[in-house]
Order: sequence, then structure tokens, then C-alpha cells
Amino acid sequence: MIGTRSSNLLGGVAILLIICCLGTGSLCVDTALALSGSGTEGEPWLIQSLTDFDEFAADSNYWDDYTRLDTDVNLAGRTYSTAVIAPDTNNANYSFDGTAFTGVFDGNDRKITNLTIDDGGAGNDYLGLFGYTGDGEVRNLALARGSVSGDRFVGGLVAGNHDGSVSNCYSTGSVRGTSSDVGGLVGKNYYGTVSNSYSTADVNGVEDVGGLVGDNSGGVSNCYSTGDVSGTGWSVAGLVGSNGGGVSNCYSTGDVSGGWSLGGLVGLSYYGSISNCYSTGDVGGKDYVGGLVGLNFGTISNCYSTGDVIGHANVGGLVGANGGSVSNCYSTGDVSGDVGVGGLVGANGAHVSNCYSTGDVRGNTYVGGLVGANGGSVSHCYSTGDVNGTDERVGGLVGSNVGSVSNCFWDTDTQTHGVTVSIGYNSGTATNLAGLPTAQMHTRTTFTDAGWDFVSVWDLTCEGMNYPRFIWQIASADFLCPHGVDFRDYSFFANHWLDSNCSGANDCEGTDLDFSDGVDWADIKIFFDHWLEGKGN
Repeated sequence: MIGTRSSNLLGGVAILLIICCLGTGSLCVDTALALSGSGTEGEPWLIQSLTDFDEFAADSNYWDDYTRLDTDVNLAGRTYSTAVIAPDTNNANYSFDGTAFTGVFDGNDRKITNLTIDDGGAGNDYLGLFGYTGDGEVRNLALARGSVSGDRFVGGLVAGNHDGSVSNCYSTGSVRGTSSDVGGLVGKNYYGTVSNSYSTADVNGVEDVGGLVGDNSGGVSNCYSTGDVSGTGWSVAGLVGSNGGGVSNCYSTGDVSGGWSLGGLVGLSYYGSISNCYSTGDVGGKDYVGGLVGLNFGTISNCYSTGDVIGHANVGGLVGANGGSVSNCYSTGDVSGDVGVGGLVGANGAHVSNCYSTGDVRGNTYVGGLVGANGGSVSHCYSTGDVNGTDERVGGLVGSNVGSVSNCFWDTDTQTHGVTVSIGYNSGTATNLAGLPTAQMHTRTTFTDAGWDFVSVWDLTCEGMNYPRFIWQIASADFLCPHGVDFRDYSFFANHWLDSNCSGANDCEGTDLDFSDGVDWADIKIFFDHWLEGKGN
């Protein structure tokens, strides 16, 4: 009897605990979690099936732990109306309401495919695979063939990344937003980091729209995007729509179209820096349109753009309008517009130095081969493109100047529209400016006599064959003149094949590209990574 009564009593307690857990949960010490693992770094929760994925997505108790994806997950046939993981629970405002993801999600180089999120026009925000990451980490994850559509804060992988990290990830498919902060990979990056990632998604929104990140106030590095990007408002770009942080070692190749503050790489850079980046897509919009950046108030260095640029006002091959610093940069695309049109910068109100442009420039007024309208400073720059304008404020270098321009040159042999002056209209300071024939533009003393730095900035080793280029432009595999890695360089490289003791022989004339003391297969891989680099720039 005693044994029976004890058993019944314990059973009653167990039943009571279960009832409490299912009710208020006030007596529950922990929640039983179904996934394998323990949520630690050494023993993460494991997602090994679609059922496991659903379990993880539905239970926020997993979201502050370590989780690893151990299988590809196919979400075909489903349509979500909110983010799958860490969704916003109140779409009545633009702040995030819900449980943020604060753990570590390791995609383990697996894929989540066919994700479809469509709010059906309900105005939902924070839409993506992850709605909101707060000091969390998402890494090594692929989102393939996704389709995400919503209102504001929309990203293929992460809608809002707050102090978190996204690394070694990519997304493909399409991302659409009816408002702002729309990105192919991340909608808004709040002081977090996005690194070693890419997006091929086509992206469409209104403002703060980017092929990779819609709005960035953190760090974006070693990333790229290839999808086309369009928007009807401000700050639309191939990589980052609006930038208030740092963008480095990144590129974009998609075409960009929209309204104002449009760039091949960044639409509006209101703060921070952009360095060692490039864009190749064509850009077309209204005002503040640039091949690399539409409107800049930060710093831009060691960057270039090659796409054609079309707009109305403040249109530049590299930057539409500059209120910051631009240095050691170039552009090669053709530029056309109406007012304030420049081969490099449409309108400059701050500092431009050590830059060049080679594209043809077309406009009506304030048209220049380098800068359309200048109210800041321009120094140690050159332009070679043909310039065509309709009034007197048209110049080989600058259309109109009320600032200062010094030690700059332009090529007179490339002009076919009758431009004969360096500055169309000048009420500022102009020092040591000249239009010169191509032969003199290929001569080093033309520039050294004007104080150009050929030690740490410029290179003209192929004198008589090229215009000056930046030292950072010259590829390690570019052995012979003229510049550009081609069959001449390959022949030179082949003559050193299997040479050894390179450290004692000047790196075998530079052909020991990995400095391993011999010329071998590792070097030939590096060589072909640079194939045709520098041709025609």
C-alpha cells in the first residue's frame, strides 16, 4: 500500500508539473528542446531535417544559443508572411517588436533554397530569413532562389542586423520592398559587420536600396553584388544604398536605375569611408548620379568605376556630387546630363586630388572633362575624354570654377567638339593648368614638374605609351609595357618557368609572384587571376 500510494503521489506531481508547464510555466525550470545537441559552441543544436528547421524557427529558446545546419533545407511550396526566424510581431510601427536572434547560426556551407516571403501588401517589415539579429552571428550560409517581398527593412538573408555579424554568406533570387532599407542580403546593417559575402539578387525598393545592403552604419568588407538594382526615391546603389560606416574591398557589377543619389556602388555616403572598391554597372537617374557614388560627404580612396552614367543634374563618372574627400580614384565611363556634368565629379564642393577620368562627357552647362562645377579644391588630376557642351561654361578640365584648381592637365588631341580652354567660366583660383597633346600627356616630366608624387601615388614606367596610372593599379603580373596583362607578359613569365633561387635573383624579375623562391604552378595561378587586368584603363 505504501509503495502504491507513493507511486500515485509522484505521478500526481508529474501531472501537476506538466499542467503548469503547459499553462503559465511558472514552475518549469527549463523547456525541453527537441533538437540534438545542447546549444553550446562545442555541442550546438543540430538541424538535420526540414522538421528540425521548423522546430528551430518556431521556438525562440534556440535563438540565443549555438546552432549548426547539417543539411540543405528546401522550403518550396511554402509562403511566409513574416520573417522565418526572429520575426517582427508588431507592424504598426517601424521599430522591431519581438525576440531578436542573439545566438550563432552556422550554416556549415549548406543551402536554404526556395524561400518565399510575401506579406501580400499588408505592410509588414523586418522581412527575411532572419528578421532581426541583435549582437548575433550568421555565417557560412547560402540562401538560394529566394523571393522576399515586403514594406520596410527587407533583406534576403537578414532584415535588420543590429551589432551582429554576417559572414561567408550569399543570396540569390529577388528582394522587393515598397519603402526603404531594402537589400539583397541585408536590409539594414545597424553598426554590425557584413563580410566575405555576396548577393546576385535583383533588388527593387523606394529609398535606401542596395544590391547587398540597403542602409549601412557599420562595416561592409570583402563583399560583392551582381544583381540589377532599382528604386524610385533616394539612395539607390549596386552594393549599399546609404552608407554611414565603412565599405572596403568591395565591388558591384549590376546596373542601377532610379531617382536621386544613385551610385554604381553606393548611393549616398553621408559619413564614413569607401576604399579599394569598384563598380562596373551603368547608372541612370535624375540628380546626384555617379558611376561609383551618387552623393558623397565621406572619404573615397583607391576606387574606380567603368560604367556609363546618365542623369539630369550633378552627374559624374565617379561621383555625382562631392562634399567630402576623393583621392587616388579614376573613372572610364561616358557621362551625359544637363547641368553639372563631369568626367569624374559632377559638382565638387570639397576636395578632389590625385584622380583622373577618361570617359567622354556630354551636357548643356557646367560641363567639364574632370569636374562640371567646382566650388572646392581640385589638384593633381587629369582628364582625356572628349567634352561637349552648349554654352560657354564648358572646359577641358572644369566647366565652372569658383574654388581652386591646381596642377591639372587635359588632352587636347582627344577633343572633337572644339573645346580649347581648361576652365569654361572661372571666378576662383586657377594655377598651373594646361591642355596638352597626347605625347606630352605620356611624358613623366609634364607631371613631375608640377609636383606630382611618383613615389607613393603615381606610376609612368611605360612612358610614351600610357598616361599616368596609380601604383595600386599596376598588377603584379604586368611585367612589360604597355600596361595590361596579356600575351607579352605571358611570354615573359614562361621564360622564367621553373626558375629557382628567386630570392637571390630579384624574384626572377618579378615572376615569383608568391615569393616562394621558385616559379611554379602557384605563380601561374596568380598570373591568370590578373589576366587582361589593366588593359584600356
